[in-house]
Amino acid sequence: MIKIGIAGARGLSTVMGLRAAEDVEIAALCDLDEALLSEQSKKHGIGRTYRVFEDMLESDIDAVIVATPMQCHVPQSIAALEAGKHVLCEVTAGVTMDELFWLCEAVEQSGKIYMFAENCCYLPHCRLVREMVRRGMFGTVYYGEGEYLHNVRSLTTYPNGKTSWRKYWQFGKRGSFYPTHSIGPVMQWFEGDHIASISTFSSGRHYPETGLRQDDTTVTMCQLESGKLIRLRVDCMSNRPHNNTSYQLQGTKGVYQTAQDLYNGKDLVWLDTMDPDSAHARWHDIEEFSDLLPERYRNATPEQKQAGHFGSDFFLVEDFLHSLRTGEKPDIDVYQAAEWTAVGLLSELSVENKGRAMEMPRFRPNMPWDEKAIRL
Repeated sequence: MIKIGIAGARGLSTVMGLRAAEDVEIAALCDLDEALLSEQSKKHGIGRTYRVFEDMLESDIDAVIVATPMQCHVPQSIAALEAGKHVLCEVTAGVTMDELFWLCEAVEQSGKIYMFAENCCYLPHCRLVREMVRRGMFGTVYYGEGEYLHNVRSLTTYPNGKTSWRKYWQFGKRGSFYPTHSIGPVMQWFEGDHIASISTFSSGRHYPETGLRQDDTTVTMCQLESGKLIRLRVDCMSNRPHNNTSYQLQGTKGVYQTAQDLYNGKDLVWLDTMDPDSAHARWHDIEEFSDLLPERYRNATPEQKQAGHFGSDFFLVEDFLHSLRTGEKPDIDVYQAAEWTAVGLLSELSVENKGRAMEMPRFRPNMPWDEKAIRL
């Protein structure tokens, strides 16, 4: 029996995936909000509740889902690893570059599984494109885009009127503060490649009445080690309909782009097998290729599809449990978590220095000490 402890209300999105698995028990729930603890533990039949994270770690749980505010992710993940627990951690992996180095070291020393819960990588359309890339249907891919466009200024305060942690750790920072939803799926399409450097540019601040430090829009250019290019846009300030899962991919034999209307539009694809003359090509609905989705996606139940983020939370949990049982490398490991998170952290320095290129550390096992640094 695998016993799981959930830290933070956001982690309750994993309940359906955990409940569907054999020999898994949601043994504990931890949160500072006593009313939430009482309500949610009864709703989901969770036997033990904690307000202190370290107290939960002293129990007999095998793994922890860290879904607390982002500034808590590294301290709590390290504490869990040192307590001999496996970790599934929400985004972002950390809030400083030093934290990312500490986290990699802690995972290596613990010998435990650490998986990054970047759920956008598990969205059905992202998985479908990933499979099409693996089959060579786009030819050689060389350019990608990811955009997170979501006005969430209201989240700077809690419903009770108190100031939220997001005012400081997200909206109190400059640069691409929340890059992983955008970079994660695209990097998986460039499998085996790594980010060599990033440069971030800002459109400025056009909502001064908010008093927030965050740029209205940032655009980050990522140069890969292969020389290929990825463009990211993060915008949580602008007045507009949201589209937080917008992507594009260009290859020598085809192109993919998501719908501009998140809820009513169609994801589009064009391959050179469709129209010999690309100058007169027309888009096709990517659903024409849905039979290439992994079997578990094609056979997903209505409940699984409603598990959160278009079903991605269900499949993410399934992969985490598979790694726990087999000891295999998780689909998104600590080094990917660190690289994708570092895009945002380095962007803070880049945008404040007029788009200066920032070198990306090469996160990998047993990384030399002299490479654990920020270089200009």
